[in-house]
Amino acid sequence: MSLVNRREAIGYAAGFAAAAMLPAAAFSDARQKLEYPPLLDASKSGLFQLQAQSGTTRFHGNAASETIGYNQGYLGPTIRLQTGAETRVEVRNTLNEPVSAHWHGLLVAGEFDGGPHQAIAPGNTWAPVLSLDQPPATAWYHSHVHGATARQVMFGLAGVLHVTDGEDDNRGLPSAYGVDDLTLVLQDRQFNRRDGLTYDVGMHQSMNGFRGDAMLVNGQAGASAAVPKGIVRCRVVNGSNARIYRLSLSDARPFHLVATDGGFLDRPVALNRVMLAPGERVEVLIDFTDGQDSVLMSDDIANSAMSGMMGGGSGGRFAVLPFTVDTTLPVRIGALPDTLDGQLPDLASRDAPVRRLSLDMSMGMGMMMSRSGNQFSINGAPFDQNTVNFATSLNGTERWIVSGDMMMHPFHIHGVRFQVLSENGRQPRAENRGWKDTVLVAGEVELAITFDKPASNSAPYMYHCHILEHEDGGMMGQFSVA
Repeated sequence: MSLVNRREAIGYAAGFAAAAMLPAAAFSDARQKLEYPPLLDASKSGLFQLQAQSGTTRFHGNAASETIGYNQGYLGPTIRLQTGAETRVEVRNTLNEPVSAHWHGLLVAGEFDGGPHQAIAPGNTWAPVLSLDQPPATAWYHSHVHGATARQVMFGLAGVLHVTDGEDDNRGLPSAYGVDDLTLVLQDRQFNRRDGLTYDVGMHQSMNGFRGDAMLVNGQAGASAAVPKGIVRCRVVNGSNARIYRLSLSDARPFHLVATDGGFLDRPVALNRVMLAPGERVEVLIDFTDGQDSVLMSDDIANSAMSGMMGGGSGGRFAVLPFTVDTTLPVRIGALPDTLDGQLPDLASRDAPVRRLSLDMSMGMGMMMSRSGNQFSINGAPFDQNTVNFATSLNGTERWIVSGDMMMHPFHIHGVRFQVLSENGRQPRAENRGWKDTVLVAGEVELAITFDKPASNSAPYMYHCHILEHEDGGMMGQFSVA
């Protein structure tokens, strides 16, 4: 089949205003091969180092953009961690502003979580110890300094984590990094007329979250992923500030969902489409044994305060990443596994205490004129780093009913994984039936949460909207666990 070209990708955007243009994948006739972040394997050494640093990156064309990253100019390495082991970390900040490294999806104590309370001053080093006892999963890490998170992630302070137990071959899962086990960080970005990365946030972007008109995968524009003629595993991370993806394949072949945020399902689930909000991750298997190419596509999901919180309709489709079968690559896995050893969540929550949270936005002139950063809140209270909003009990279980105001909001809780009990009173979508730490709130969701790790008043956990402009604007709270 022919691949989607740049003209076709841009064509999908007909009829939309410039602020809502569909991302263009910037394909050319000489497509470059997709590269993967360097693999930093700490599973045996029990130690890794990160350095937040500045750099320059050429995304496309000849222009160099000023960027930041961990250990490189943009983004960071993929870090492999061993579950059931202790890993020592050193994070050094060589930038001229505070940064942090939040382990999004790792179940660690609050003092090691890397949120706003663990900001690293310029020239300083943070040395957490990550003691992991969670199942294998795909997680990620990013800076989480309040008021600066959106900008720092936009310019590159993020990377991916693989939590492993070394048993993927026994599960019949692809595990050759960058060959049949592909890490894909999806980000939409904006470039100026000189092809330089830009982040100019006005009232519209502050209210709805930033959405760019150029598509990057692993920090690259216009790349194509070479895949073997076999079963391929894609670990897909939504690293965008605000864009929601509804992913499908151009030839309508299915995804086989094998893992959500918190780990494996009990068996693969065939899906034609997968919804992925900012902060969410999925692992899917794609069958390329027929030798045919395909293109990873996304619907353009409307999500704005003007369209309403249920405005999840699609205004067209755009290309995210072409897959090209390369018969010279080794085929390790030729058939889908029938079952997996993950367990679906089944928390005893019937008699658990209930906590209600409302993700709130102010509208009208108050929002338009505000420069205080407090136009967003939870239960009417904008984030205050000196205020712990509530306390929970260690090893206790609670039911949280979370509702979204004005538009859809991806909701993330630090330090836990949870069960989605319902979405708007109905059974959760297939993508939400496994273990989760981030969920898209399109109306109301009900969650069951057990708090397995401690978090003190001086190092509490965050809960927040993962539209990064909303988070920076105050749609965040914090809680302790003891």
